[in-house]
Amino acid sequence: MKHLVRSLAYAALLLIGAGSAQTITFWHTYNQDSDENRTLVEKVIPAFEKANPGIKVKSQAIPYPDFRQKLLTSIAGGTVPDVARIDIIWSPEFAKLGAIEKLDGYPGFANLRNAVFPGPLSTNGWRGSYYGLPLDTNTQVVLYNADVLKAVGLDAPKTFAELKTLLEKTQEKKGDKVVRWGFAVPGPWNWYLLPWIWSNGGSVTDAAVTRATGYLNGPRTVAAIQMLYDWYKAGLIAPTIAQAGLGSWEGMGAGQYVATQDGPWAYPALKKQYPNLNLAHALFPAGPGGSISVVGGENIVILKESKKKQAAWKFVQFMLSPEAQLMMARTGQLPVIKAALDDPYIKGHPYFGLYLEQLKTARARPVTPAYPKVKEVIQGAFQEIFLGKKTVQAALDEAAAKVDKLLK
Repeated sequence: MKHLVRSLAYAALLLIGAGSAQTITFWHTYNQDSDENRTLVEKVIPAFEKANPGIKVKSQAIPYPDFRQKLLTSIAGGTVPDVARIDIIWSPEFAKLGAIEKLDGYPGFANLRNAVFPGPLSTNGWRGSYYGLPLDTNTQVVLYNADVLKAVGLDAPKTFAELKTLLEKTQEKKGDKVVRWGFAVPGPWNWYLLPWIWSNGGSVTDAAVTRATGYLNGPRTVAAIQMLYDWYKAGLIAPTIAQAGLGSWEGMGAGQYVATQDGPWAYPALKKQYPNLNLAHALFPAGPGGSISVVGGENIVILKESKKKQAAWKFVQFMLSPEAQLMMARTGQLPVIKAALDDPYIKGHPYFGLYLEQLKTARARPVTPAYPKVKEVIQGAFQEIFLGKKTVQAALDEAAAKVDKLLK
């Protein structure tokens, strides 16, 4: 009799398992009407579900400005999604809160860790463990007006010294007034100025992100910002760095700026808005520290309170597969896996290959839960410098002391 009961119970479990698929929820910030969202919903998720017939994925698009707060509210209320695509600068905050799953011990994690670019991967680290994986990425390279380069007989600069030569040769004046600048740094923001600091061999904190004094106000960081300030005052780089003049795209389109720095979204946008602009692109010019740009993008994480972690992990693994990564690449999203460099689509792409090449050395902004506040302090110092309110050294000395307190 007991044997019969056990057999019937086991059969019932099999029927339940066979008749009901697990549904996991995936929150993200893709625009509802975008190519990215259509590809995710119509191609990527169906491909995953076909490969994993016992799992269904419910996709939920949430506007970026609302996403962080909505996720925090869901965590507080215990009604979290299973998987989420989050801004890379949020990962340490959610890790510190204990809201996202530590992935180091998951089967196959080591293979995925080795498959992705190290810069994007680093944004998932917190206290010696990884709390997610990069899902999509971006960085900055330099976009040039190819016709102007040809006219002055120069190639795209490979070093700071070559860039200064280009700035001097392409500057145009009417009387004492500059009417064409060789380069436009789009603004006094970390996103744009960190590549100059790193490429000059400087940094904003120590490697452990515990201290800014001696780094943010160190000699190589100060020298990088002083170089940009001197170029700005000499009329070699555009007033955009002081939040004045035409925007970087508008100035490129108007022929006022010969070059600017930006992410992969800028190339197609500029070509569309200014079809007569003949663009060339090149790696960030190298200083004493090399050619080092900044990492942007989003990470994919599993929520700690998810009751379907095994299914969620399968979805994470699929999203990092060449199949899913290349489907999303066709929407303009830069893949995070190193194997993408060898794909024919990427090799034949007009600009993806260069951005992926730049990612080999690109660095993440300081990985700390305090980064949103740290960013405001540093950017405040940059603004004071380029508005002429404080010297480079004085502004960065004050900022370093403030950041030290935030990192304690």
